[in-house]
Amino acid sequence: MKDRIREAVKASAEKIRAYSEDAELFIRGDCGLPDRAKVIEVSEKLRSLMFPGFFSDEFKTGGEYAYGYALTDVVKTLKKEMRAAFGYMGGCRSAEEQAEEACLTLIECLPDVQRMLVQDVEAAFDGDPAAKSRAGVVFSYPGLHAITIYRLAHVLYEAEVPFIPRIMTEHAHSVTGIDINAGAKIGSYFFIDHGTGVVIGETTVIGDFVKLYQGVTLGALSTRQGQKLKGLKRHPTIGNRVTIYSGASILGGETEIGDDCVIGGNAFVTSSVPPRTRVSVKSPELTFREVNKNLWEKA
Repeated sequence: MKDRIREAVKASAEKIRAYSEDAELFIRGDCGLPDRAKVIEVSEKLRSLMFPGFFSDEFKTGGEYAYGYALTDVVKTLKKEMRAAFGYMGGCRSAEEQAEEACLTLIECLPDVQRMLVQDVEAAFDGDPAAKSRAGVVFSYPGLHAITIYRLAHVLYEAEVPFIPRIMTEHAHSVTGIDINAGAKIGSYFFIDHGTGVVIGETTVIGDFVKLYQGVTLGALSTRQGQKLKGLKRHPTIGNRVTIYSGASILGGETEIGDDCVIGGNAFVTSSVPPRTRVSVKSPELTFREVNKNLWEKA
């Protein structure tokens, strides 16, 4: 056993030396990588800060002091993980300054994020007759959970923080079944009903008062060119006051859905749709026949 371990270690070391110094498959430098578990923990604490008293007892008493203390603690942890992320991508020397600047950006944006989330709660409450209260929306709706993490991660994405925004949104994806890339631009009063299987790509642009149902894909037409498509708009633009029903796929960076459109369930849309248009898939013909009584009894 020891001999085999020795051989495996030697082979692995030789393989590592075969890569150039800037190979990304191996940890380099002294900064390491961000701790995924810490990033997830911080993202959930930020979610608690957006809705004080809902997901933590810390803010039920203590007011601004408790809130400020908790935010300071979160930012301290987040800064450490950002420093690792920036350091891995660009060197430890400037990582400290970059991490501090990104943290300050997040702190300054938190009031606007919270304002947007309050509007998202209203959208869910107004748009779902099954909603019994706004508190119920905050507590239990997976759509709001995914949107909350997305809005926080989007701030970090805009600040060009490596790794961390994707870790945040992928964790929300694993918990809710809703995949929102942190790079998407999403307007106010946004509601995802049910949510499972929703995919929103990186360069998607969504206006205000938009409602999505489960299984909706706002995706790219093709990603076969891989990294050559990096930085290009690959995903659709959705106007204001648009409703997209379950199972619909809207694909392509040049595809624009105009204001006040309704996209029916299971529609496959790859070209632009003018404002105030209803898109629907023709229903398949249903056939009914009486079941043979003898067969029914045997079954």
